[in-house]
Amino acid sequence: MPVPDDLFVDVTGLAAELASPEPPTLLDVRWRLVGAPGRVDYEAGHLPGAVFVDLDTELCGPPGAGGRHPLPDPAVLQRVLRAAGVRAGHPVVTYDGGDQMAAARAWWTLRWAGHRQVRVLDGGFPAWVGAGRPVSTEPADPLPGDLTVRPGGMPALDARQAARVAAEGVLIDVRTAARYRGETEPIDPVAGHVPGAVNLPAAEYADADGRLPAAGLLRERFVEAGVRPGVPVAAYCGSGVTAAQAVLALHRAGFPDAALYVGSWSDWLTDPARPVATTTDPDPGSGSGSGSGSERP
Repeated sequence: MPVPDDLFVDVTGLAAELASPEPPTLLDVRWRLVGAPGRVDYEAGHLPGAVFVDLDTELCGPPGAGGRHPLPDPAVLQRVLRAAGVRAGHPVVTYDGGDQMAAARAWWTLRWAGHRQVRVLDGGFPAWVGAGRPVSTEPADPLPGDLTVRPGGMPALDARQAARVAAEGVLIDVRTAARYRGETEPIDPVAGHVPGAVNLPAAEYADADGRLPAAGLLRERFVEAGVRPGVPVAAYCGSGVTAAQAVLALHRAGFPDAALYVGSWSDWLTDPARPVATTTDPDPGSGSGSGSGSERP
């Protein structure tokens, strides 16, 4: 099983690269679903030389018909990345508060934009601090970058395409089992899941701190959920952030063709004609599909 070696960098490796004549561009993308914005954390302390990029307003488009975190406008994204110092052919490292969700969405977005040389700092900011590495409160002042955004570097699905994967392949819903079953929905207006999707909550393939286990263990878990070579696979969540971490995990597990349903559940619900499935499956995390239950428009 080939395992990509260009997905992560650990603290020791990053520290060595930062001390080199050509250090990577560092993007701090710390983010919370609710609460203070990530910039507050950045201003309190960040990796030396890191540039803060806001996931909500700079790496994603405005909330609306495409969901809460839709694809960004390519021209806007290009301006953001150039302002952050992202250069064509030059490596980028993204990091977040440790759960690797925002960092994964940034990783995915840059690769979707055509910039392949991007990795995630394993363990994020907590790993850096925990290793006794220095932090800074000085804002970064990078030289302008020259990246040209060319969308299409990563497979991105719309609702129609996601429904097709659910019918013909494996569409993974990485939300909690209760949200998948339709028992509760704390964020979006309707509870349930895309018909045909299987449930594999993020907590079942990522460690408690959000770090991903070794490739072999990840592969076993995804295979249990029905993922197979040559079979279309995609992931979705509430708005495409946690699901980006799932795509990163699928890459590590040896499934590099995994797609992201970017708008995810928050996009699916924008059309009331789309069916919504619920289920009473007692073990929705077993990869058994949507189980017994019902669908409602």
